[in-house]
Amino acid sequence: MSLKSLASIENWPVPTAAAGVVRADGTVLGTHGPADRPFPLASVTKPLAAYAVLVAYEEGAIELDEPAGPQGSTVRHLLAHTSGLAFDEHRVTSAPGERRLYSNAGFEQLGDHVAKATEIPFAEYLRQAVLEPLGMASTSLEGSPAKDGVSTVGDLLRFAAEVQAPRLLDPRTVAEAMTVQYPGTKGVLPGYGHQNPNDWGLGFEIRDGKSPHWTGASSSARTFGHFGQSGTFLWIDPDAGVACAALTDRAFDHWAIEAWPPFTDAVLAELRAD
Repeated sequence: MSLKSLASIENWPVPTAAAGVVRADGTVLGTHGPADRPFPLASVTKPLAAYAVLVAYEEGAIELDEPAGPQGSTVRHLLAHTSGLAFDEHRVTSAPGERRLYSNAGFEQLGDHVAKATEIPFAEYLRQAVLEPLGMASTSLEGSPAKDGVSTVGDLLRFAAEVQAPRLLDPRTVAEAMTVQYPGTKGVLPGYGHQNPNDWGLGFEIRDGKSPHWTGASSSARTFGHFGQSGTFLWIDPDAGVACAALTDRAFDHWAIEAWPPFTDAVLAELRAD
């Protein structure tokens, strides 16, 4: 089948956009736009980096609850944005586990931690652990594990198929990654303001009852994923059994807040009607 709803990205006020949907079994239900064109991912880099961290955990190189980052923080705190590190500075603003402080610095410290434990630069570890095994040949990490990934819709659909039906990780590890860590923690969801609670898994944001939100009104509470300031997103809806990726070359702003939820609702409605 080819999802007609994907064509609505042509109405987005962006120079270029590409989108696609994939089932858990890897079946691509449709793409629209240049699915093989590389785009900067911005924070959609984080789920890829988190997956590599989880591979390092399963390989025994690190433990989720071992010290990492600021005093009292662990790998788990860093993955769940509860280490207390500031947004873009390696500066502590609160005690670990106290608040959900979305932190690029935290993911940079995660990358350093894994690189030290494995004696492999994090970008290379990500390539060996995740990108190469999944055939993500057009994806690379050009700097910070928080925001400097580059990828295509085609590659992100390969990753989304993996997350839905894991081969690189034990399914129990992925289930943990999509489970709320430090329940009841409040904080700011960038672009969407204060959320109480601001639920997060291990490297993946969890929709739950957040409002407003960048996914659709019909997205299940179990939906998880990430969006990026470069006008990008990846969501996985376990209840619908599908994932969707969209990449653009216009920075996230009010256009995305207005365009993304109805797009997601249209995709889910078309899938339900099929």
